[in-house]
Amino acid sequence: MADIVRHARPQNSPLQLGRTRLAALLAASALLLAAPGAAGASTQAPSGSAKASSATPKSSGAARTAAHGASKAAKAGTRKASAAATKTAAAKPAPRKAATSSSAAIQEATGAEARLIAVYELFGRGKTRPALAKARDLVRDYPNFQLAQLVYADLLATQVPPAHAFSDAGIARLRSDPAMADLREESRRRLQALRERPPAGTVPSQFLALSTRSRYAIAVDASRSRLYLLENSDKGLQLVADYYVSVGKSGIDKATEGDARTPLGVYYITSSLNPKSLRDFYGAGALPINYPNPYDVRRGKTGGGIWLHGTPSQQFARAPQASDGCVVMANPDLKQLLRKVQIGATPVITARSLQWISPPQAEKEAQAFTSTIAAWKEARAAGNEAQLKKFYLPDFQRSNNKKSTEGFAALHDEVEYAQGKRVQFKDVSYLHWRDGDDTMVATFGEVFEGEKSGRTRRQYWLRQGSDWKLFYEEVLG
Repeated sequence: MADIVRHARPQNSPLQLGRTRLAALLAASALLLAAPGAAGASTQAPSGSAKASSATPKSSGAARTAAHGASKAAKAGTRKASAAATKTAAAKPAPRKAATSSSAAIQEATGAEARLIAVYELFGRGKTRPALAKARDLVRDYPNFQLAQLVYADLLATQVPPAHAFSDAGIARLRSDPAMADLREESRRRLQALRERPPAGTVPSQFLALSTRSRYAIAVDASRSRLYLLENSDKGLQLVADYYVSVGKSGIDKATEGDARTPLGVYYITSSLNPKSLRDFYGAGALPINYPNPYDVRRGKTGGGIWLHGTPSQQFARAPQASDGCVVMANPDLKQLLRKVQIGATPVITARSLQWISPPQAEKEAQAFTSTIAAWKEARAAGNEAQLKKFYLPDFQRSNNKKSTEGFAALHDEVEYAQGKRVQFKDVSYLHWRDGDDTMVATFGEVFEGEKSGRTRRQYWLRQGSDWKLFYEEVLG
């Protein structure tokens, strides 16, 4: 929650960065733009974006001096970028197409990122001047987008004759600048997310079944610094947008309070915090998740205050690893998310790397677990405590309206509650999580025959051998 910003403080104009910083951008960004696969990635980027404006920023004396100080190596690198990137892309197999084109997903994610990718695309095809025009308009509209400023600065360098080249040692120092390394890694991950799209019609492997009461689902792939938004309908889950995100500055797999790591697991949005009640640091708002969840608690994990939140008003995006454990998004992206999430009903998967499976495969895995739920339901209705006991771990806990019941004492309550009654389960969700252990988070509503309303349960199951065992349950209402 108390994240620490690693990016340098952005300026109000791309041409007011100052001599030292702009020189660093110019020297380092030739490598960024010539990154292998850049052209291949950009072939999936939108072919058009916002119309170029005729407004051209006035160049300051400091900017002109820094531009003329760009090295010959930087200029040579930009000239060779198209051929090198095209060659690299040709050597790689074409990525599988997603159900929704990557350009459509990126356009949905944020206009800023779509426009940045359009710049990459133009540059990759050797169209430097049109790329420069689009980059100029992008930094005008998003002056706090540091990566866009870096790209714009490098494109400016290609328009001036080489002179006053840096020494090799000087260039090496600039390339080793941590801020430049962060921006290059941000660029690499954005392009990776475009090159390696989820296969068409697939879903993250954790989503075996999702009730239509959950209109949206969120999955975070930390290895790609990407948050995927899926819409849920009668037709199933469909990827509708994806966004660049930052995670913990110490990485992922949170274990203890203060370790600056982002947790991995199955979570739910618990609230939406009004940005007026937050510091500017958190941007357009914040969406807390229920870390530590019962599985985390069972394994002794500590800490809290894990949010999905925005960036300060003067900063568009954070480095890929820059928070104290939260998932951080650009404010325009977060605003889109805020309009779609449902408190208590929107699941959030945070994974080291997402695996995407076909809906039939997800349905098959869900059916295997459905038999366990059906057997549990039957034993409860039959009033067979001995049989019901087989479904619970001895340290089972239940939370119900801030009251808790521990161990097998809960079994008697279950039998009294359900014995002899016909019950209907509806709005069923199964979220599967594997990380050494095999767990399932099952959420469903139950309504007994003759009653107009019921209550919702969220159960946490742990596989032991070939059997599933209940270790925690929340009665939600």
